[in-house]
Amino acid sequence: MKQVFGKTNVLSANPTHYCPGCDHGVVHRLIAESLEELEVADRSIGVAPVGCSVFAYDYFNIDFNQAAHGRAPAVATGIKRTRPDSIVFTYQGDGDLAAIGTAEIIHAANRGENITVVFINNGIYGMTGGQMAPTTLVGMKTQTSPYGRDAATMGSPIRVSEIIATLESPAYVTRVTLNTIANQIKTKKAIKNAFTLQKEKKGFSFVEIVCICPTNWGKKPTDAHKWLTENMLPVFPLGTFKDIHGIEKA
Repeated sequence: MKQVFGKTNVLSANPTHYCPGCDHGVVHRLIAESLEELEVADRSIGVAPVGCSVFAYDYFNIDFNQAAHGRAPAVATGIKRTRPDSIVFTYQGDGDLAAIGTAEIIHAANRGENITVVFINNGIYGMTGGQMAPTTLVGMKTQTSPYGRDAATMGSPIRVSEIIATLESPAYVTRVTLNTIANQIKTKKAIKNAFTLQKEKKGFSFVEIVCICPTNWGKKPTDAHKWLTENMLPVFPLGTFKDIHGIEKA
């Protein structure tokens, strides 16, 4: 019988440590499939963050580096400049990228480094127990905003994609999600677009993925996806904010 589906060889056989229903495993697979289909896995190098995906290097059969908290874009810059033929990407959460790593992501994007950034936005700090993140919604309750985020004293959610898109140098900036099968297909296409641009040496690419965190949201995965659709997406609208090479039309 002809095989029509199987696990990509770019993923390892190691069981992940992620909570049940977590979106990280889905994104890992989409990244791995994209690298395999573009035939660049053998020269790909990932940079893992501090956060829930700190052990990402255990789940891919490619080279990986571990960066200090928030410093993944800086590490990726060094790798790419010394190994320009490699496909280099960072995998970062909102606490890592949008808080302690704000300077690194802004300046890597502004320089137009030929790297790819995959940004996981689940509106909360996951690994450390559910504290308020820069992307936490106004009114959303967390361990450090038990009465809900108050915009007057805590500010409003940071829309990273929109900020990155205002810079001159980035080639591709898009926001996607995984709440439906159709959106998962679009997410894979966005990731593949980003790697394609890097492969063609066309500059900095940024893929933001709005995800769920069932454990720290205190919801079942199905309920979490519904909550994301009704609450996260109005604040973080899906779409492509910059595509200077027209990769989505290719």
